Amino acid sequence: MTTTIVPGTPRKARRSRGARRTAVAWLFLAPFTLVFLLYTAIPTVAALGFSLTDLRGTDLRHPFAVDFTGLENYLRLFRDASFLRDLLNTGVFVVVGVPLTMGIGFALAVALNSGIRRLRGVFRTVFFAPVVTNVVAVALIWQYAFNQDGTVNKVLGAVGLAGPNWLDDPDLAMPVVILLGVWRNVGTAMVLFLAGLQAIPDDVYEAASLDGAGRWRQLRHITLPLLVPTTLMVSVLLTVFYLQVFDEPYLLTNGGPLGSTESVALYTYRQFGSGEFAMSSAASFVMLVLVALVSLVQFRLLRPRA
Repeated sequence: MTTTIVPGTPRKARRSRGARRTAVAWLFLAPFTLVFLLYTAIPTVAALGFSLTDLRGTDLRHPFAVDFTGLENYLRLFRDASFLRDLLNTGVFVVVGVPLTMGIGFALAVALNSGIRRLRGVFRTVFFAPVVTNVVAVALIWQYAFNQDGTVNKVLGAVGLAGPNWLDDPDLAMPVVILLGVWRNVGTAMVLFLAGLQAIPDDVYEAASLDGAGRWRQLRHITLPLLVPTTLMVSVLLTVFYLQVFDEPYLLTNGGPLGSTESVALYTYRQFGSGEFAMSSAASFVMLVLVALVSLVQFRLLRPRA
């Protein structure tokens, strides 16, 4: 019996299988790609184009009346005292909120990982609950608690202290808004740090104990260095959140009093609501560049060393 061998058949079969796999891969990627294009890529490019024009809400009926203005909107932003104030407020959110959230989240993670392992699941759920709680309901509760006659002032009054008008004082409203942001995000930091701590082998700590290293030296020379990748991720996530903070100042104080808690995201929202589409787009791209630069600095400073 003679077998006929067709030259090139295996190569053609491999190419056919590769083409089918590629087609299947693109088929699975198609829904995400379509959503990404419609809701991220195309709007981003359009917003960049809008930021270089004088587009306003009144121009929607006459799109050909829109003129190209180049970088004029960006120059207007940095001449706007309100935008500069909101940029400073956003910096305060980041500088205060990120370290505070990371510090509390790390302390809770260490406690859950070492001292109270039996009830770890319960406490993890309790501390993570604010992350998934409806922010509107939370803001209403905080407004009542920090009102002139609210719960916080009643507690202060019970110990003989006169409580201030928290949300109407420009010097006190910002700490309350930051505290709300910390309360909402500390659960995320805690869970991520806890996952990082549980990934560290116990053998490393046992070996350090045999060499005479105490808890503090273990924390300094083992835990913190091995948690650098987790710390980087938590830092970037929290920084992006606080740079784009919107819900807390909008729902709690509406950016007041006297703009003391207004963020860049809230400024962008107000510009869009007033029909200044070009200015709103420019402000959003300033925020995008700010997020990218700060994240790049964090990656350079916190990246694991070989």
